[in-house]
Amino acid sequence: MLEPNLGNSERALARTRLNATTGAIIDSAIEVHRALGGPGLLESVYEEALAIELELRGIENRRQQRMAITYKGRRLYGQLTVDLLVADSVLVECKATTSHNEVFRAQTLTYVRLCKLEIGLLINFGSALLKHGIHRVVNDTHADASPVSAIFTPKPPRL
Repeated sequence: MLEPNLGNSERALARTRLNATTGAIIDSAIEVHRALGGPGLLESVYEEALAIELELRGIENRRQQRMAITYKGRRLYGQLTVDLLVADSVLVECKATTSHNEVFRAQTLTYVRLCKLEIGLLINFGSALLKHGIHRVVNDTHADASPVSAIFTPKPPRL
């Protein structure tokens, strides 16, 4: 989330960077959808391909990022797993369904709020035209107002 104590020029620069990042993610998703032949594959296939495409473009991302959830200062046993965290600033939730369900947007918004980020992208690779499956989700609440939060936990290395 953009820091509230930033000046106007710093805030504008941060917003420009965020817009550039989301634009690059969308371009990458369109390339993945086109290269894989459109809808019909599992969500995990599109997610992995998107992570690779972002990496090929030099964009840092973490796939299947596990996050601890705290409630009123206490860490909960359950964790959430974010499909992709891009440039430590944009959360990407991938789907591969034939139709959009508003619960997907609500889920993405919940994840974005818990992560104290400003923006998330919900990308449904199951859409015939990917542009119809991309939804920008904005966290317009102040990050510190919630008694609930998520903390990134490092993913154990693959053996």
